[in-house]
Amino acid sequence: MKILAILFILSILYTLGSAVYYMVKDDRKSTRMVKALTVRATLSLILFIIMMAWVYIEYIHGT
Repeated sequence: MKILAILFILSILYTLGSAVYYMVKDDRKSTRMVKALTVRATLSLILFIIMMAWVYIEYIHGT
């Protein structure tokens, strides 16, 4: 399960980096930056839901 969380974090960082790249290099009419940020937000939300589920089933312990 820790590997899953690490993969999500790496994917989030990759999409953030690609969004920055598209912001700098693309013309203003391109929507690739918006799509990359949408994917990043979706991955972050899914990771948050997974972490809350792990706390709920007591796989990890919250304080």
